[in-house]
Amino acid sequence: MTIKLYCFGESGNAYKAALTLELSELEWEPVFVDFFNGETRSPEFRELNPMGEVPVMIDGDVTLSQSGVIQDYVSSKSGKLGGRSANERREILRWQFWDNHKMSSVAGTTRFLMNFLPEDKRPAEVIAFNQARLKGAYKVLEGELSSRNWLVGDAITLADISCCGYLFYSEPFGFDRAEWPAIDAWLTRISETPGWKHPYDLMPGSPADRA
Repeated sequence: MTIKLYCFGESGNAYKAALTLELSELEWEPVFVDFFNGETRSPEFRELNPMGEVPVMIDGDVTLSQSGVIQDYVSSKSGKLGGRSANERREILRWQFWDNHKMSSVAGTTRFLMNFLPEDKRPAEVIAFNQARLKGAYKVLEGELSSRNWLVGDAITLADISCCGYLFYSEPFGFDRAEWPAIDAWLTRISETPGWKHPYDLMPGSPADRA
C-alpha cells in the first residue's frame, strides 16, 4: 500500500518527512494541502489532524503527524536512516529535539514573516530578534560540522534530514550558505545523496504557483 503524505512545498517540516520517505525508498505519494487558502484550518483537515498542521502521514491504518514522529516511523519501517546503535539513535533524537526547538521553529516563523506576509505587516523587531537566535543555532551547527561529515555516525541519518529542513529554501530568512563553509559543504553532501530532491521538486506547491 502506498504511503500518503499530506504536505505542501513551502513547508520545511513537511520537507523533513518527504525527504525521509524519498531516501528510505518506501513507496509514497504527496497529497497537496492548500495551506495558503486555509485548508489546514478547515473542519475536514482538523478531523485528519486536530493540530491543524502538516505533515500528516497515512500508511494503511496508521495516521501520524509531526515530522519527527513520521521520520521515526519511516526509519523503523524501512530500516534506514536511523543510526547503527542505541547510542547513535539517542544522538539522532538529541539533534531532532534541538532542531525543532532552536532552529526549525525559528527559521520557519522568520521565513513566513519575511516572505509570506504583506510587506507592511512584517514585524521588523521580531524578525531581527529571530535572526539573532538563528545565528546562534548556525554557530552550533557550523562547529559540529567543522570536524565531521554527518551529525551522527558516518552516514546521513534523520538528524541531518531534520536539521537541513529549512536550509535548502532560497527565500531569505537570515541564512547565507556562503557565510557558513562547514554547513555549506554538508548541504552539498546531502544534495549529492542518491534520491535527494529540492523541496519544490519533491512536494507540490511553491511560491511560483501562487504568483
